[in-house]
Amino acid sequence: MVEVQKEKNNHWQRFKDYLFVDEGTHLQLDISKVDFQDDYFMQMEARIQCVYGQMQDLEAGAIANPDENRMVGHYWLRDPKRAPSKKIEEEIIEALASVKEFAFQIHKGAICGEEGKPFQNVLVIGIGGSSLGPRFVSHALGNMNDKMRLYFIDNTDPDGMDRIVDWIHGDLSRTLCVVVSKSGGTIETRNGMEEVRLFYQHRGLNFSKHAVSISQEGSILDQLSKREGWLKQFPLWDWIGGRTSVLSAVGLLPLALQGLDIELLLEGARQCDELTRKTETRKNPGALLALMWYRMTGGRGGKQMVLLPYKDRLELFTKYMQQLVMESLGKERDLDGNIVNQGIAVMGNKGSTDQHSYLQQLLDGPDNFFVIFLEILKDRVSLSPIIAEESTSGDYLHAFLLGTRKSLALKKRNSITITIGEINEASIGVLIALFERAVSMYAFLVHINAYHQPAVELGKKGAEEVIHLKNRIVQFLREHGEQEFTEEELANAISKNTDAEPEMVYKILQHLIHNPESGLGARKNKKTGAFDDYYRFIK
Repeated sequence: MVEVQKEKNNHWQRFKDYLFVDEGTHLQLDISKVDFQDDYFMQMEARIQCVYGQMQDLEAGAIANPDENRMVGHYWLRDPKRAPSKKIEEEIIEALASVKEFAFQIHKGAICGEEGKPFQNVLVIGIGGSSLGPRFVSHALGNMNDKMRLYFIDNTDPDGMDRIVDWIHGDLSRTLCVVVSKSGGTIETRNGMEEVRLFYQHRGLNFSKHAVSISQEGSILDQLSKREGWLKQFPLWDWIGGRTSVLSAVGLLPLALQGLDIELLLEGARQCDELTRKTETRKNPGALLALMWYRMTGGRGGKQMVLLPYKDRLELFTKYMQQLVMESLGKERDLDGNIVNQGIAVMGNKGSTDQHSYLQQLLDGPDNFFVIFLEILKDRVSLSPIIAEESTSGDYLHAFLLGTRKSLALKKRNSITITIGEINEASIGVLIALFERAVSMYAFLVHINAYHQPAVELGKKGAEEVIHLKNRIVQFLREHGEQEFTEEELANAISKNTDAEPEMVYKILQHLIHNPESGLGARKNKKTGAFDDYYRFIK
């Protein structure tokens, strides 16, 4: 009994020793359930002090993305005076003012669609960082009193686009389209834009009279929107990465149109940035988070970050974090060119849904993860009824969080708990900034470039090669009229000009014959089962 009480006292003292609390942002960070020793901070002090210097250089305009020879400036978005030049500072301020003024004009009906009707819906067309951030914040903060309703096309899935347009119903004339592509040439975004353009055309409407663009000046998209006379163009800069663009026009424009207070969103991020600039580590939540990740991964990555927000409004936070963390930290080589295969895989669900899905494995399965709990203290705007056992539904939700946290601790599984008072624009800004800063600091700790994503470009290149091969297949069959070919015969016939692997040809043909617009047909070869069917052009 004495030993049990002693252990409880030790846990309580460790909790008090390592709980970070900031009254200004209402942010708490509990790292006491991570298995570090008391001398860990002393061991890491020289390295984290070096990181503080690197962060200062980054914010001052150093080339923090050497692979692309670019500055990294998403921190300037919420504090323009920190920008390294007056020109950049003025551009940020001007862009924010432009966003607010445009949203104001839309809300009061001064800018309308082609039929003169006020806009009621916003359709955001983008992918990755051009969609995940705005979607997360919109879902977290939206309610029935929103000034406009947001929809998102974030994939090149035809059925997905049809579903979105079906949800909008006959309100296309009252739908403002926000097309987002930093480079202006993103394939998925271009496809979504062209499909939506056809939806407007079929409705007898001019897409250009309902569209705005967000892109780099001079990009393909920027030039197109100006040439066609779109309603407005908003800037993006080469020092902003997609996964850190939510506090640029990419996120601020749709969120302002929705009716959210974007100034509070920026203020929350700005306040958190100030906290994470402190060089006294125990008072810096971003550094604490990064150091815990370093401790739990051994500085080598490879662990899973299980993100568990105990709030329905934060359901999309995990998807947003997957891109921020995995695209930033998933790197084959470090800054010296050494192969390191860094990365932290992000997975998650919302509490208490996780109690009924994968908690069993977290407790009894392999210890290849760490958990980050997101605890929200305020349950709802109104008073909650007593449901059972003299408790509200919110009491039960909180009990599930604390029970899960305790169970993990008993199993010696690492966890971190982040606590905020309530969900609002400021607290969402704090969360965004906290994880952005932690990602940057962890990347410096493990000596990788967090701001380039070369492997993503490989996927894009592969897709272009597939499209080229698909077009060659269709062209060949069209040229040979009624003549039939097996997939292997096709691969051999066109391999003179194209790298045509039979497997790839087979997969392409399977897709083409399931979609009648391709004009291809197939005749089964009953002798060989799935393979060596006969393909030909039928129209």
